[in-house]
Amino acid sequence: PSRNKGGDDDLESGAAEDLPLVLVQIPMFNEKQVYRLSIGAACGLWWPADKLVIQVLDDSTDAGIRAMVEAECRRWAGKGVQIRYENRSNRSGYKAGAMREGLKKGYAKDCELVAVFDADFQPDADFLRRTVPVLQADPSVALVQARWRFVNADECILTRIQEMSLDYHFSVEQEVGSACHGFFGFNGTAGVWRVQALADAGGWKDRTTVEDMDLAVRASMRGWRFVYAGDVQVRNELPSSFKAYRYQQHRWSCGPANLMRKMFWEIVASRQVSAWKKVHVLYGFFFVRKVVAHLVTFLFYCVVIPAYVLVGGQDVRLPKYVAMYVPAIITLLNAVCTPRSWHLLVFWILFENVMSMHRSKATIIGLVEASRANEWVVTEKLGSVTSSTPAATTTMATNKGATKKKKSQSSILAPEIVMGLCLLYCAVYDIVFGHDHFYVYLLMQSAAAFVIGFGYVGSQ
Repeated sequence: PSRNKGGDDDLESGAAEDLPLVLVQIPMFNEKQVYRLSIGAACGLWWPADKLVIQVLDDSTDAGIRAMVEAECRRWAGKGVQIRYENRSNRSGYKAGAMREGLKKGYAKDCELVAVFDADFQPDADFLRRTVPVLQADPSVALVQARWRFVNADECILTRIQEMSLDYHFSVEQEVGSACHGFFGFNGTAGVWRVQALADAGGWKDRTTVEDMDLAVRASMRGWRFVYAGDVQVRNELPSSFKAYRYQQHRWSCGPANLMRKMFWEIVASRQVSAWKKVHVLYGFFFVRKVVAHLVTFLFYCVVIPAYVLVGGQDVRLPKYVAMYVPAIITLLNAVCTPRSWHLLVFWILFENVMSMHRSKATIIGLVEASRANEWVVTEKLGSVTSSTPAATTTMATNKGATKKKKSQSSILAPEIVMGLCLLYCAVYDIVFGHDHFYVYLLMQSAAAFVIGFGYVGSQ
């Protein structure tokens, strides 16, 4: 029998009658490699069978994949699990549209809570037991967000670098936001929402590519609180190909900037939260972290330092504490959450500086709402979660798509190559005419740009 039929004594006893009805939504799109993992994990949650509904929101355009996902749902339904397969005739609204339509189904209207898991996420069996009590204990809490646990972090340097960035995000940004302000950005998955709060905030909207952040900000402005449960971890897969990572970062950088543009006056006009919280959301959350951080990183490391090398002299000085010491301290503080990767600090810094160009471009596109502002490309999953060792993961990914991998390896990224050439020129100029030894940094940074530009990043 599936584990959601029982689990332990308190779920089998009369106490189960007091538990809320939970809807688990699993949105997916052509997820051939991972659909069994997420569906199986959701169906294995320890929760009374009559109090749990699994809803698979399959927007797949491939008829073969749709048939496989539907067959998997029927297989679990045959074991007594309340699981529903939903497929739309169009992808209107993408993920937000699918979840919005899912909540309108008759069998979902009585659900008090809704848990969301992307197709590559595998919650542990006790996920609901550890998150739902937080919502039951405090009626003002709208969301409980769990932490991500990366099953393929050791696959390549790209995934190790992502692990460092995301560890800081969860350990510091989410933790501090939860503790100090009761607000942080919903990560779009591995979270449980109170349906009442979701409806009070206006439900899912598809006006940007960050529907999760949009909902979180609107709910916060209605006075709802969020809780980050850092001790609850959900397994998931990091993008191991640079192409997939690049598309993901475009969405994560463009979407928040575009959302700030659309919600600025809505946040200012909100009367249900304090002025301090408005300042935190507009200035600390949006302006500093989602806009300024990308632009300052790119302008300082890739424009100001090279420009100083070319035009610096007696009248223009760039103090070393500004160029080296302050950034180094900030980087060390960011990396403290992932001590096992400290030896990769230099690679992390160089990689993030190159990516800052891509993120800055995406941020500007979002701010001015250019043509790519609403571009949605689903992050490719390779099924790495089925592997227990990095070697097996890489082998599996290679066997499943050798042709696609070969194509990605041969791709050339012109902006990164041009950036590398400019930095190399400045490095040579500094060697010949300079006196501050910035060429050491410029040579390493140009090399990083070339490595990325010629496609030698990610799982090969």
